[in-house]
Amino acid sequence: MPNGIQLSDYSIIQSFTHSKLNPRRYTIIIPVYNRPDELEELLGCLAVQTYKNFEVVIVEDGSKIKADGVVQSFSDRLDIHYHYKENGGQGFARNQGFERAAGDYFILLDSDALIEPNYLSIVENRLNTDYVDLYGGPDTDHPSFTPIQKAISYSMTSVFTTGGIRGKKNNMGGTFHPRSFNMGLSRKVWERTGGFLTSRMGEDILFSIAALRLGFKSALIPEAFIYHKRRTQFGAFFRQLKFFGRARINIARYYPDELKLVHTFPLLFTLGVCSIPLWYFIFEPFFYLGLWFLGIYIALLFIDALRKTKSAEVAFLSIGAAFTQLFGYGIGFVQEGWKRLWENKSHRETGAAIEYPS
Repeated sequence: MPNGIQLSDYSIIQSFTHSKLNPRRYTIIIPVYNRPDELEELLGCLAVQTYKNFEVVIVEDGSKIKADGVVQSFSDRLDIHYHYKENGGQGFARNQGFERAAGDYFILLDSDALIEPNYLSIVENRLNTDYVDLYGGPDTDHPSFTPIQKAISYSMTSVFTTGGIRGKKNNMGGTFHPRSFNMGLSRKVWERTGGFLTSRMGEDILFSIAALRLGFKSALIPEAFIYHKRRTQFGAFFRQLKFFGRARINIARYYPDELKLVHTFPLLFTLGVCSIPLWYFIFEPFFYLGLWFLGIYIALLFIDALRKTKSAEVAFLSIGAAFTQLFGYGIGFVQEGWKRLWENKSHRETGAAIEYPS
């Protein structure tokens, strides 16, 4: 070995040279259901990526409003493949994407996402310097999003509502589990896990848990973020979060030890807020104490949202988004938890027959 070059330096040079001579090929898998317009925006982002060695696999999951025309319009700009299947949920749609993938490394994106032109370059550079078989990236809001979308985005990522369990390496929920709205995995992970075990009801977290328990390492790549479009109405957001609360119980069906104390916070919050009026008739000092704590919480939400979003309107809407999120999740959590108490303990819900809330 030449003088002055250490073994670690040589390994870095060798890795860099290998990456230049044999660039990693990615397969980007996108399930889509009745969202051709949003898919078109995402494909527009993919068409201008600075890293070019990738293909795109679109799996149409039984849509009534098909996206085949949108896919065809990008055929001269992307190496893109379209597959239609009967509706069965995003987990099984992604499995079909795995089966059709030609790449070395798979990236899962939701169809309602937007990415920066250097997204793939960021991922490639990270994997070349510190390789992992499984990664996740955070989500955030785009300047073009509506105030409600920005408020919901804040609520879905705030430590005051989630304990930081989304898009954070260290969080109150334990080990970081990549989510399928922005997830990457090696071909080896797919081959060892067999893909998604369930179609809905926490399918991405179950997949991450299975991969980690097989010995694969995961990492958060903070710079590989996406702009994630959210629901545009609180009613739809409530239904979605109620489903998420149910999904957390379903994850516990497969892995009981993955149910953490932080996951009960939305239910405890819901019960606590709903009990405040009752204390006026039971023990009046507790009524005023409850109002005081609730007021402090609302103030913290508003101040934190204002600091992060720089908008009083979004900060105000963030309070409504937070309550919608916590109430929806808490109700779904107790609904599915009650069901779990009475069902056969060997039951495992795949979600294939459950309709995802729109």
